[in-house]
Amino acid sequence: MAAMDLFGRRWALRILWGLRQGPLGARALLARCEGLSSSVLYQRLRELTSNGIITASTDGYELTRLGTALRHALGPLGEWANAWAQAQEQEHNTQEPTKT
Repeated sequence: MAAMDLFGRRWALRILWGLRQGPLGARALLARCEGLSSSVLYQRLRELTSNGIITASTDGYELTRLGTALRHALGPLGEWANAWAQAQEQEHNTQEPTKT
C-alpha cells in the first residue's frame, strides 16, 4: 500500500514518465510537466529518491533499476489510458450535434 500512496501523489507518475527516456535536470522536468511548481517538484524528487525509484546523477535525475522496472510495469497502464482516451473522444464526437 505504501507504493500506491507514493505513486498516487500528485505529479509523481508524471515525473517518472518524464524520466522514461533518460536523465533530466530539474529545469527540464519542470518544462515537461506543465503546471508543476518547483516546490512540489523538489518534494516529489526527494520522495522518489528516498524510496529508491530515482537517483541524482551528474546528468540530473534518472530512474534506478527499480524505477526502470516500474516504467515497464506501467506500460500496460499507459496502453489502457490511450484506449480510454480514444473511447472518450469517440463518445464525445458522437454526442455532439451536427451543425447545418
